Amino acid sequence: MAISGRVTERSIHTRVLNNLQRNIQRGEHLQEQLSSGKMLNRPSDSPTGTVSAMQLRTESRANEQYVRNADDGIGWLSSLDTALSGSLASVNRARDLTLQGLNMGSGSADSREALAVEVDNIRTSILGYANTKYLDRPIFGGTTTGDVAYDGAAAFVGDTNPTTRTVGANSKVRVDVSGPEAFGLGSSELFTVLQDISDALRAGDADALGTGLENLDNARDLLKNTLSGVGARYNRITQMKQSAQDRLLSVASQLSDVEDVDLPKTIMEMQLQQTSYQAALAASAKVIQPSLIDFLR
Repeated sequence: MAISGRVTERSIHTRVLNNLQRNIQRGEHLQEQLSSGKMLNRPSDSPTGTVSAMQLRTESRANEQYVRNADDGIGWLSSLDTALSGSLASVNRARDLTLQGLNMGSGSADSREALAVEVDNIRTSILGYANTKYLDRPIFGGTTTGDVAYDGAAAFVGDTNPTTRTVGANSKVRVDVSGPEAFGLGSSELFTVLQDISDALRAGDADALGTGLENLDNARDLLKNTLSGVGARYNRITQMKQSAQDRLLSVASQLSDVEDVDLPKTIMEMQLQQTSYQAALAASAKVIQPSLIDFLR
């Protein structure tokens, strides 16, 4: 024989109040989601979702840094491209002047002096390109802390340590070129070659001019190869930047799926919750009838 429990007015009141309290708490939770726009307002809302959100935010910050690094690298490489292109154009002009000197033979001293002066000016101009700076750092000076890569005598005073930027996971790109890599070393250094050509023009030495022209062609080829390498690195770093930006959009979408509320769904749930609460209040009023004691109070 089943034994039924005794139901008292106090137990009814307690149960009704507990149910109403839970109803209010669910409404408060929905209201918090609507006001914040987030499903996760504290870790206890969803421990697994919180872990996923933290991982996605870490990845997002890493990709944002990759984009900043890529922008900095593009600035370096753009400066290199401008300097090398300007130097190459100046070398081409110096080559034309050298050919004029060879064709002139033993021309007048004034004519040869005019050519030599222009070659000297070209040398000075290229020296200016060699000391080009980006963010107050010489782009051909390696990691030097000095202000220039070449001093006034066209001697290399920087170092050959590479400057790199991390533009992806385990992906680094070199964003500089050392002076010797672009302008050569020793007797084949571009500044030395131009000085030799200038001296040969003033002396009217055809043999020295012929040697100078050959060395100048070698220096020009070095500049072309260096410029080509800079272009390849520029393309690579641009692609890596685009990849990081695309990944940022993907991560943002995933993070929104984890954290953000589905607004129409939450609004509907909030309306249902309010309707449920009003119905619960109405039912409670009928279940909990006032007693004689309530009238005597």
